[in-house]
Amino acid sequence: MIKPHKPAPPRKAAPPPKPPAQDGERLSKHVAHLMRCSRREAEQYIEGGWVSVNGKVVEEPMARVTDQTVVVDPHASLMTLTDVTLLLHKPPGFEAMALPGEAGKRVKPAHQLLLAANHWAQDASGVRLLKHHFAKLSACVPLEVAASGLVVFTQDWRVLRKLTEDAALMEHELVVEVAGEVAPELLLRLNAGLSSDGQPLPPVKVSINSTSDTSTRLRVALKGAHPGLIAYLCERVGLHIQSIKRQRVGRVALSGLPEGQWRYLHEGERF
Repeated sequence: MIKPHKPAPPRKAAPPPKPPAQDGERLSKHVAHLMRCSRREAEQYIEGGWVSVNGKVVEEPMARVTDQTVVVDPHASLMTLTDVTLLLHKPPGFEAMALPGEAGKRVKPAHQLLLAANHWAQDASGVRLLKHHFAKLSACVPLEVAASGLVVFTQDWRVLRKLTEDAALMEHELVVEVAGEVAPELLLRLNAGLSSDGQPLPPVKVSINSTSDTSTRLRVALKGAHPGLIAYLCERVGLHIQSIKRQRVGRVALSGLPEGQWRYLHEGERF
């Protein structure tokens, strides 16, 4: 007589491997003990670039230490941890307002240029570059993708409020290069104001900056950003744009900042 086959009992699943134990203690806890301060204050000392481990500055509070030498700069001060504003000379082809993860595959956020390697060597602000300066930045002022020039990123709520609430009153200065010569009557038309569908367009002040054998550089000043407006006005009067560069927002200018690089807003600069 053939005995029925009994299925083997199910094998118990092996328990998941335990994560490797982390040696040492968190740097923030270690600094809190050294400075006899709160854990949050210790994190601020670390993020402020005041703490070194074996002679190397470490800005990550979660870093772990064992028997390394941890030193807090004797000049360390929590008063220096202020929010910063970064000014970027955006090249053409980058979206000024898009932050990482917000843009599509065909759009390059200008935010991705805010790297330590792109910090202007001649920045005279005196601000120490820290990793946390690249966190929680807000893009403030739109600029056409095809244009270059000044764009603003800030952590400072006061700067953000100024550029948001006074957006319509903030003067922008741009240099627009167009093909060929610009006849005086075209300048008159641009400065007299144009309309679209019976509605007046925002007024602009246009003057000739320089001329060459093949092109003319126009200085354009207007209040508010108005992306696309300059291209529309030039098209209306028959001018062909070769390039657009924003030189100034309010009272803050590029001031020699090279394309693709950024600098800090100086303490005395105001929009």
